[in-house]
Amino acid sequence: MNSRYVGYVCCALAMLGVGSTVVVSKSIAAGLPPFSATALRFAIAFPLFVLVMRWRGVRWPRLGRRDAALVIAQAAAGSVGYTVLLISGMKLASAGDAGVIAGTLPAVSAVVAMLALGERPSPALLGAIVLATAGVLVCTVGSGAGVAPHEGGSLPGNLLVFAAVVCEALFILLNRKLRTPVAPLPLSALMCGIGFAVCIVPACFEKPWSLPLDAAAIAGVIYYALVPTVAGFVLWYEGAARVSGAEAGLMTALVPVSALALAALLLREPVSAAQLVGVACVLAAVMLATFGQTFGARRAA
Repeated sequence: MNSRYVGYVCCALAMLGVGSTVVVSKSIAAGLPPFSATALRFAIAFPLFVLVMRWRGVRWPRLGRRDAALVIAQAAAGSVGYTVLLISGMKLASAGDAGVIAGTLPAVSAVVAMLALGERPSPALLGAIVLATAGVLVCTVGSGAGVAPHEGGSLPGNLLVFAAVVCEALFILLNRKLRTPVAPLPLSALMCGIGFAVCIVPACFEKPWSLPLDAAAIAGVIYYALVPTVAGFVLWYEGAARVSGAEAGLMTALVPVSALALAALLLREPVSAAQLVGVACVLAAVMLATFGQTFGARRAA
């Protein structure tokens, strides 16, 4: 049981880091093309993973064809797809729209877990998913009620952000389909290495070397590589190995909560009552997911 609680903590910390990418992607999108920024992210992170692997004496895994294909698909969808689509979408979508779309991630992840992995969540977990989704929607829709209407051109941006959400849901759940267990560290290194290989060619077509140097965008990519990528990958895989796919998907409700907190602390944006209610719902959902199933199991016993 303690291992499950560790899984919740690891997944939650990873999702807090993912939430910060929504904020940092604004500065990245303003100064770098999406594939170039993604390639730079993995170019920074991959050598760090390799160094840590050598330091800890971890070898590269030997994967069969099926598992290798799954790892490549996971890297292409989550590592490359999520980053490229999010950066591209944040150029067009309004902050309010992006928040609402990000709030669908818990529901999308849970649905993918049930359909793709055949998992059947308990009533407590289903209730927690509903609570988390409601909390995120209250947090994002309620706080954006007073915002001026956005430009009509934001619809393509909204679609890109939603596509990024779908890629993230696939990314965090596909690992559970592997037949050969792979340790979090080498698997994270594979994600970065394959991700770099996938996006380096389209990045060259963007010709980033011909653009003026944007210090804020470069700093944003460095942060993206070190915190959500290196630290986030390891935390997520450590946590996902200890909980079910639907439970791990529930932790993604913390993404918009993290973005809200960072906006308040770093950007000095006011926090509305609707946002506080949304945060309370999300925290209640996490508590229900953590303790509800344990209580139900004890009653059944």
